[in-house]
Amino acid sequence: MTFIKSPIALAIITSIVTSPIALTTFAADTLTSTTEQALEVITISGDFRTTSLQRTASSLSVIASDEISARNAQNLEEIIARTPNVNFSSGSQRARYYQIRGIGERSQFKEPINPSVGLVIDGIDFSGIGSIASTFDVEQVEVYRGPQGTRFGANAMAGMINITSNAPTDSFEGKVRFSAGNYDSYSAGLVLSGPATEKLNYRLAVEQYNSDGFIENDFLNRDDTNNRDELTLRGKLAIVASKDLTIDITAFVADFDNGYDAFSLDNTRHTLSDQPGFDRQDTKALAAKFSYQGFNNFTVETIVSYADSTLDYGYDEDWSFVGIRPGWEYSSTDHYFRDKTSTTFELRAVSAPGGEIFNGSTAWVTGLYYKQEDEDLLRQYTYLSSDYSSTFDTDNIAAFVQFDSQLSQKLSLTTGLRVERRNSEYNDSEQLSFDPSDTMVGGKLVLSYQMDVNNLFYGSVNRGYKAGGANTDGSLPSNLREFSPEYLWNYELGYKVSLFDNQAYVRSAVFYMDRDEMQVRTSYLEEREDGSTDFVSYLGNAASGNNIGIELEAGWQVTTELEIYGAIGLLDTEYDGFIDADGNDKSGDEQAHAPSYQFNLGLNYQLSDHLLVNISVDGKDEFLFSDSHQEKSEAIEVVNISVSYSQDDWQVKLWARNLFDEEYATRGFYFGNDPRDEYSAKAYYQLAEPAVFGATFDYAF
Repeated sequence: MTFIKSPIALAIITSIVTSPIALTTFAADTLTSTTEQALEVITISGDFRTTSLQRTASSLSVIASDEISARNAQNLEEIIARTPNVNFSSGSQRARYYQIRGIGERSQFKEPINPSVGLVIDGIDFSGIGSIASTFDVEQVEVYRGPQGTRFGANAMAGMINITSNAPTDSFEGKVRFSAGNYDSYSAGLVLSGPATEKLNYRLAVEQYNSDGFIENDFLNRDDTNNRDELTLRGKLAIVASKDLTIDITAFVADFDNGYDAFSLDNTRHTLSDQPGFDRQDTKALAAKFSYQGFNNFTVETIVSYADSTLDYGYDEDWSFVGIRPGWEYSSTDHYFRDKTSTTFELRAVSAPGGEIFNGSTAWVTGLYYKQEDEDLLRQYTYLSSDYSSTFDTDNIAAFVQFDSQLSQKLSLTTGLRVERRNSEYNDSEQLSFDPSDTMVGGKLVLSYQMDVNNLFYGSVNRGYKAGGANTDGSLPSNLREFSPEYLWNYELGYKVSLFDNQAYVRSAVFYMDRDEMQVRTSYLEEREDGSTDFVSYLGNAASGNNIGIELEAGWQVTTELEIYGAIGLLDTEYDGFIDADGNDKSGDEQAHAPSYQFNLGLNYQLSDHLLVNISVDGKDEFLFSDSHQEKSEAIEVVNISVSYSQDDWQVKLWARNLFDEEYATRGFYFGNDPRDEYSAKAYYQLAEPAVFGATFDYAF
């Protein structure tokens, strides 16, 4: 395997393994001491039950609100590097798609997309449309690595990102935030929370963020063609309807009116577009969770959500202007207007303490899930004779069950099963229609051993899946238009330990993932009437593959003043039996957007009672941008820093991301698009954010 490709990575591994690093503790249980119960517990809420992170027998990361604040992260994409083996792709203003352990989509144009990595915000499914993942007033981000076949189903074959915002409080509190930075960036936010009545608590959070962006359009003489104009509004209600019934309601509004002008013919942050694009999302969503505890042995939970999103995305296809090279130039725009609605309903019964089965040894969960998703597309493209339109409607229904069995005081077994049926219907203006249906089965088997209060070992087998679909090219033979579900088996061993009287922790996992019926863009050989042949591209179940790696996170509260932490992910991927769209045999090649290593190192140093310094370094190996060409990113190390001064109820923070202005790409293509060199094929990149810096003021009341 080719995990390690630089001395920096070797040094990082050595430092993390020999110096376990930041503070966390176990949840109180039969093995937890009185001292440990007094310490802070990091919990996760995305599974069926709220559990301690250190007691969870799987590989997952939690990004807490203080880490988000230290980076002044405005969006999920600006903090996700904190987690090992997680990557994202651009090709848009904000990241819509994430890759976990090398698996995940990278873009969407005309075709419907089945996400491999799910994104849930406050119980609302935003998989595949993650641009609006604002981090304002967010409590924590949970990143589940590996298939989540029992809990999340079809949208979580590679993993799941669960974002939870802060809950309503029992007493009144408020916060205002003002931030300003380079590139004419500024934001203003307000949070109000507290009791409205004895049985009703509320929370309201609203933020407006604006930035000209870091692109300059030399042709239009503008510096705001890649701008950001983002409004986020979230309201929450926590209702105690009776002694047995609680209701949690979330209303969510996001209005992102962003420009999109990111690609340059010269691979710089200076563009020449005469018709800059856009990347807009207007979402209105509502979720409600009803928890009824009136039964002796179990709690009934009902979760309902609805989201309506308008997604507008378009770009200047030629990246230039009329007159740049007369006789060679072309001028074209490509615009996509989507309306997407999603309705979900989940009913589950969760055993209560005392409601265990099998002689009191086994807690249980069982339930039903339903999801309806409708997507309407209008495409306006210069070279189409008329506008293209399509509708894509899906219905998913699933049944699931999970048993958590305590085999002995130290040994436990978790078994889970999910059966999901998906029916879909597609129609477009080119008279193409299809209605594939799939029945998919996923689940997990996890054996964990709590050797003592400090040491947890586990081994697991998980099966995830992604639904099938169909190609939207009507010229394909009928037997190639549809493709089947993709399945993934994940085999994992993990070890978690608390050290130095719970002042340090290590969380580690090694995994092997076996991908079957991979959905990749491949080709078939078509023979023309004159005897010549042509490779015809289509999406199909054209390969298998494997992904193997290691994940390690650690932290250490060295002294009262100093905390250090770090994470590293190692990954080796390859295809098997894959012939790409150009007819090349890619067997043995690495998969796209799968860097062989990623790392994060950081420290918090309390210089005084009021002054805190945070420094972190994110690193990533080179990786392929696509399966269709050999262009790669560069290996990078990016430094972030913040200095916070706190006094009573207010705080001032100076911050910088990418402090040393490292230039690197988040998306890459290879083709000819420059009329000045007669469209010679070469690499083009979308560059990541340069050095960004500013100041933030917070006041709590």
